[in-house]
Amino acid sequence: MAVLGACAVWSLVSAAVDGGRPEGVLLAVLAVAAGYATGRICGVLLPVAAPCAAALTGLTLTVALPRLAPGPEIASPLGHAGATAAVLALSAGAACCAAWATPVPLLRLALRLLACGVVVAGAALGSVAAVVACCAVLLCSLAAGRMRHRGPALAGLALATAAVTGLTWAVAGNALPADLVSSLADQLTPRRVALWRDALHLAHGHGGLGVGPGRFGELSATAAQSTLSDGKPHSAPLQLAAEQGAVGVLLLAAAYGWVLFALWRAPRPTPVVLTAGAALTALAALSAVGNALSFTTVSVGAGLLAGLATARPLADEPVSGLSAGSSRERDRPVV
Repeated sequence: MAVLGACAVWSLVSAAVDGGRPEGVLLAVLAVAAGYATGRICGVLLPVAAPCAAALTGLTLTVALPRLAPGPEIASPLGHAGATAAVLALSAGAACCAAWATPVPLLRLALRLLACGVVVAGAALGSVAAVVACCAVLLCSLAAGRMRHRGPALAGLALATAAVTGLTWAVAGNALPADLVSSLADQLTPRRVALWRDALHLAHGHGGLGVGPGRFGELSATAAQSTLSDGKPHSAPLQLAAEQGAVGVLLLAAAYGWVLFALWRAPRPTPVVLTAGAALTALAALSAVGNALSFTTVSVGAGLLAGLATARPLADEPVSGLSAGSSRERDRPVV
């Protein structure tokens, strides 16, 4: 709550000093908090049914409403495509968490087939990012069943997120070899790279408080040139750096670090915790190179999955395929 409160307060401070519209940040904070509280409650009462329902809901939303929210249609892989990939990745993670939480072999198989169905849905929607993210979550979930200690795995997830964020920053700052930058620009689209560079330029000029929440679209030359622009740089770290300065970036990193810390301390079985961590890391990677966190659906889903994975169930959860000691292993303090 302290981290989320600080994110909300800093957006108000930045808006008060430089102008801007903090409503988007406040809505995202509220969505994450509401999703997390709901996940904690449902995870206690329904440790298997709740993540299963979350997975089915996410899959239904992306199939019924592929764009997830009204707004300008952005060419793939920008905009709505990134949000679709994020929701599907969270849905795959929720299905795998439910599979690890149930002691019934047939139900576990059905839930893993549901996770595979999420991958198929991503392919049917034409989202390469969704297929890659969901497959990564599935593979990490399967590997989590053989891990006795969650600490090193969570540290690896943190390093993966840092690597993707660093690569995004390096591309924006043109700090990579020219051939590599050109190749990445072809994959990412030149317009997205231009948006990143505008955001980094604004961050360098307003490193303290930023230009104000929601003002990137007004000050970015690249965004002004497009009639379909949504006024965002399509990278959460770079957007916060431009609009809220270095403090905004640190608060975003603190929020992600808090999630990993909460997972490390969680009383749920290690495979459940690591599966949720993998899904949230996939979301972090998509947010570093896309616009996923601009959608309320994604923010609610992230909070919900984090809450489900950190809830304290009323009864102990056996995890088949693991020894009694490893299924209850805790390499973190419990209070």
